[in-house]
Amino acid sequence: MMYQEVVEVSKKISVTAGEAIMEIYNQEDIWQVEYKEGHMPLTLADKKAHEIIAAELQARFPEYALLSEEGEDDEKRLDNPYCFIVDPLDGTKEFIKKNGQFTVNIALAYQGKPVTGVIYVPACGELYYAEKGSGAYFEKDGKTTKLLVSDRTKDPRVVMSSSHGCEEMERLLEKYHLTNLVRVGSSIKGCMIARGDAEIYYRHNPTMEWDTAAMQCIVEEAGGIFRQMDDSEMTYNRRDCVNRKGFYIINCEENKLL
Repeated sequence: MMYQEVVEVSKKISVTAGEAIMEIYNQEDIWQVEYKEGHMPLTLADKKAHEIIAAELQARFPEYALLSEEGEDDEKRLDNPYCFIVDPLDGTKEFIKKNGQFTVNIALAYQGKPVTGVIYVPACGELYYAEKGSGAYFEKDGKTTKLLVSDRTKDPRVVMSSSHGCEEMERLLEKYHLTNLVRVGSSIKGCMIARGDAEIYYRHNPTMEWDTAAMQCIVEEAGGIFRQMDDSEMTYNRRDCVNRKGFYIINCEENKLL
C-alpha cells in the first residue's frame, strides 16, 4: 500500500496545528501551564493542537486508530494494524522557554512499524516528512529537498537534549572524546541527523512512542540508523507506550558508541 495521501494530509494538518500553536506562543498573557503525571508541563497549545489533529485524522481516516499524547488512550487500537502516533506539541518545555525548539509529530504505524512520518517546526516553518520506501524530504519556503544523512565519521557532531540531562551520555562523551556538541529540543535532533547536520544522538532516558515514531521514519528513509539501546527494533502501537530501553540514532555503523 502506498501512503502518499496519508503523508499529504498529515503535512497539512501539522501546519494547521502549528499555526494554532504559534498564535498561543505569541500571546504570553494567555499562557497557563498545568502539570500532568510525572510533573510534565501541559499548555493550551498542547490541547489545541491535539484537538485539531485528532479531529482531522479521524475525519479523513476513520478506519485507523489514534494514539496521541494528549488524547485518552483507547486500547481498541491494539486490535487495529494501523495506528496514528501523534505528539501535538513535542518539546513543551522548549515552548515554555520560548526558544522555538518544538515540533508537531504525526506518524502512521502499520503492524507496529512506522510507515509515514511528518515533523513540522512551527517557529521556523520547516517541514520534514517521509514515506516508507519513498525517501525523506524537507520543505521550507516552497522549496523541497531530499534528505540524506552525512557520511562523516571524523569528529562527528552530537546532538543532545537541551532539557534532559543524562549521566550515561556524559560518560560516552568523555570515553570517545566527543566535543562537537549541539543541544537542541524535541524531535529536531533526529531531523538534524536526517538532513546531514549531525551524526549521533543517544537517548538513555525513557521517552514515549509519540516522541520517536515520526522521527524514526524520517531518519531511516534518509539512510540513518535508529535502534533501541540493546540494538533491537523499536515497535509501535504497544500496550505500554513508554520507550523503556532508550534509543540511538546514527548516520552510519562506524559512529556507534559502545
